[in-house]
Amino acid sequence: MVKKKRLSKDILCLLSIIIFLLLSFLAALSMGAVRIPIKEAIRIIFMGEESNNRVILIGIRFPRVLIAAIIGAGLSVVGAVMQGIFKNPLVDSYTLGMSAGASLGAVISIVAGINIRMLGYSTTGIFAFIGAVTTLFFVYTLSKTKSRISINSLLLSGVTVSYFLASIISFLMMLNRNQIEHIIFWTMGSIASSTWDKLIVSSLFIIPGIIFLSLFSRELNIMLLGEESAHYLGINIERLKIMLLVICSVVVGAAVSTGGTIGFLGLIVPHIVRIIWGSDHKKLIPYSALLGSGILMLSDMAGRILIQPKEIPVGVMTSVLGGPFFIMLLRRQKQKGA
Repeated sequence: MVKKKRLSKDILCLLSIIIFLLLSFLAALSMGAVRIPIKEAIRIIFMGEESNNRVILIGIRFPRVLIAAIIGAGLSVVGAVMQGIFKNPLVDSYTLGMSAGASLGAVISIVAGINIRMLGYSTTGIFAFIGAVTTLFFVYTLSKTKSRISINSLLLSGVTVSYFLASIISFLMMLNRNQIEHIIFWTMGSIASSTWDKLIVSSLFIIPGIIFLSLFSRELNIMLLGEESAHYLGINIERLKIMLLVICSVVVGAAVSTGGTIGFLGLIVPHIVRIIWGSDHKKLIPYSALLGSGILMLSDMAGRILIQPKEIPVGVMTSVLGGPFFIMLLRRQKQKGA
């Protein structure tokens, strides 16, 4: 009886989050500088209907919405996994300095004038990928002492490195005033230049990364019991951490190289899922992927319609949502420690 109730509850939860994702997808397809009725959008996509809005929908908005969904899923899952690895809700790719590293990589490419395009990507995206991955492992190494990671040291290292890289970016912007607009647009995060090529390439990294991370749900659940307990249960903690962080860095690098620096999503979404559905990573990872997709699609949609005909970059929208949420988490952590 209890099992049946639990199963029905799980099915209900999954259905509710899928409905949210579907509604977010349809709203994001419909709303924008040109409003396309949902029925017309469905007919164009699934029935091949010819329409004046077909070029806008198929060529511009559809790949943009799908990229938002994939990036949202990737960043949210990475946040959930990182918080599981380090057992701290304040950890994600943004707080560990990966976004700042990606921004610096992009800025170096812009300033140096390196602009070779390949499969819809410029070298700016490739430099951002390298910057994100390099920064994560620099922060990880910096906070490691005697084969162990202190959470306080990790967060402090992430914040310190972020500020240091931000100062370098500011210095480069001061020296290259003619490139400021391009640099600022990249560092704010935007998926306005989405294409089908970018969708395909980013999907090749992000979707397998999400699937691979979900395979370690059991190990992440065991790690919540503590590293000693995990060790006695036969898990090589350090090897698992490094392997998961490598996958996380690839996912974040692919997301950043496609949409710039989109902060706080990996912090907010897993925390919402934990509050509603609990800390079991077998649910946390897929639910975070679905909820993160929906939230980023809605954030991008809001950025398109709030100040028409201009756009608010999606990274700005997520930061507006994430800043107060991050402060709330800090206060809760402080109260727990008191």
